[in-house]
Amino acid sequence: MTITRAGEPTGPGAAEGPYDVIVIGAGVAGAAIARELARHHLRIALVEASDDIGNGTSKANTAILHTGFDAVPGSLEARLVREGRHLLTAYAAESGIPVERVGALLVAWDEEQLDLLPTLLAKAERNGYDAARALGAEELAAREPHLGPGALGALEIPDESIIDPWSTPLAYATQAVRAGVHLHLDCRVEQLVNEGGTHLLTTSRGALRTRYLVNAAGLYADEIDRHLGFDSFTVTPRRGELIVHDKLARELVRHILLPVPTAAGKGVLVAPTVFGNVLLGPTSEETGDKSATDSTADGTAFLREKGRRILPALLDEEVTAVYAGLRAATGSEDYRIQAHPALRYVTAGGIRSTGLTASMAIGAHITGLLAEAGLELGAPRELPPVTLPNLGEAFPRPYRRADLIAEDPAYGTLVCHCEQVTLGEIRDALHSTIPPGSPDGLRRRTRAGNGRCQGFTCGPAVRALYEEARP
Repeated sequence: MTITRAGEPTGPGAAEGPYDVIVIGAGVAGAAIARELARHHLRIALVEASDDIGNGTSKANTAILHTGFDAVPGSLEARLVREGRHLLTAYAAESGIPVERVGALLVAWDEEQLDLLPTLLAKAERNGYDAARALGAEELAAREPHLGPGALGALEIPDESIIDPWSTPLAYATQAVRAGVHLHLDCRVEQLVNEGGTHLLTTSRGALRTRYLVNAAGLYADEIDRHLGFDSFTVTPRRGELIVHDKLARELVRHILLPVPTAAGKGVLVAPTVFGNVLLGPTSEETGDKSATDSTADGTAFLREKGRRILPALLDEEVTAVYAGLRAATGSEDYRIQAHPALRYVTAGGIRSTGLTASMAIGAHITGLLAEAGLELGAPRELPPVTLPNLGEAFPRPYRRADLIAEDPAYGTLVCHCEQVTLGEIRDALHSTIPPGSPDGLRRRTRAGNGRCQGFTCGPAVRALYEEARP
């Protein structure tokens, strides 16, 4: 297994000749592409500018496994979301990623929205999803008794689910690395040229060469494209702020509560999480800054105003955290996936909020495009199995498992009491195939410090364990 970070040479890039494929960007899409390519006997590298996988857009989303009922019919996104949902659902069951099929309700609050529900139902059917159905106001109130007053009806989407969004790219990347993919972290691409049919990447940690190149750089996909002379789209970051409510709020909501979309966007939702919290958000604000992930007072006030109508009792519950993520908006209602066979180059740009759901199908699609561009794949092979530690509240956690504790008391020693994270879980994360590159990475792998006190109590102990494990 090869993982390099800042301070270490990139190593196997130039010394052993060019890679067969380099994937730029280790978000959920890039990790899924690397994993799919790893099924073939190829020399592959996954290159990431930050110190961890899933550290950009992928770490800040609404954590929903979509059905694709509202995608643009006939679009590439619609097909990949439809295929990806089935692939990821099966993969999650195999690899221990928690998924809960809670269903969604698209709630109409006025006559205009109510009149749109038949159109949305027809759209779902055009997308191959025929399980949606309309609910009247009385049934809606029975299904969601804490819903605010005035709701006139809803469209039920029973297969919308919630998922752990952080363990998903970690599982992909772990499996890829175990299969021989080289993971280069803290490795920012600074210059990119094509020389004699080989791509030369000048990075913050040295030079890498590859025969084929995949651009899955998320917010920076347009900039990578321009290195090779393409200017077909521009990424305009769209900031989405969210509020995370305490676990005591979980009994207030049974489904994902979606707004009826308008020309301005999909709007603000309320959703349970697999971690037992309740999300309120996101906002939608275009910004020219690709690092603008700060939360704002205006954003929080806007969300609270929307939340007061959707689920009034939610505003009386404790807020655990407020965060913001950036989505790679490109002005298109479809993904910006484009192959350039003459350059042996594929761009996977404009992967929007549905990218988590579509990720495995994106990986298969990109691999097919590379094959069409001349990459010889050979026969596929089985990948090393991976099982991620469960972080979902609906499934047995280590502190509840007497069998684990009997074998190793560390699984019965709580370090983070808010999230019931044990010493054994923290130890396992610190010594895993892809260990965290920062305390935030450890937080995402274990949820230590993600609870009500936000690490005020356990923070020093968690930090000491992290520092102790660093090489």
